[in-house]
Amino acid sequence: MNETLFSQIQKLFERTYAQVGINLEDCLIGRHRCRQLSILVGKSARELSELARTFLRTANDQLYVGIYYSRWLIEQLERHDPRAGLSDHNIRSLIAFVEEINHALHAALQFKNGARDIASEDFARNLELQAQVDTYLVLLLFVAFFRKTQRVSRSDRRWLRFHLFNRQCPDAFADRNLRARYLETADLAASYTQYLDTLNAIRRVEEIRLFRSLDYTDKKECILALPPAKIRPLLRN
Repeated sequence: MNETLFSQIQKLFERTYAQVGINLEDCLIGRHRCRQLSILVGKSARELSELARTFLRTANDQLYVGIYYSRWLIEQLERHDPRAGLSDHNIRSLIAFVEEINHALHAALQFKNGARDIASEDFARNLELQAQVDTYLVLLLFVAFFRKTQRVSRSDRRWLRFHLFNRQCPDAFADRNLRARYLETADLAASYTQYLDTLNAIRRVEEIRLFRSLDYTDKKECILALPPAKIRPLLRN
């Protein structure tokens, strides 16, 4: 049986970091359940993407995960399968798809490692920053796979950065907390991935494994301490 895109991405993350212990595809939920959980989250959920969401809650010292993808997003990925090539037709859908898998996986790994304050702002920012970093690296793999030289050009990287970082519009959030969260994590992820671009493949994997083990405050301090030569300003449209 052919593997799904979902399972391939989960396995990629698990090979890079650690086994999560469950098949995250079992956590997929439908539109009705998404609406129910969004109501429980509160008014801030109104501003979150309608295309894809990850829900987390704890009870009896267990973590419960729900991953939602809109029918439209799935149709886009089926019509323009990224395993056949990345383009303007599917990159935004793939970004959303990968980020939700990443949120669920890292939430589960942190929970296994003792994290319990999943409702905290630092926990949310940690997941968001990690997801943007990991998604950038996944996109690089997709692009490299379809290059004869297996090398990613500068123009490829600019294109990926445009869709992953520059196209974000944190200022559009009415909620001050969400606006600050996405603005800060996008800037940090853009800076850190520029640093990762300077490392060879082996060193990059070692680096991101160490990075994942840090809490949000330490991740932020790590990025802000990078030499200026390793970071270029993130240009926003």
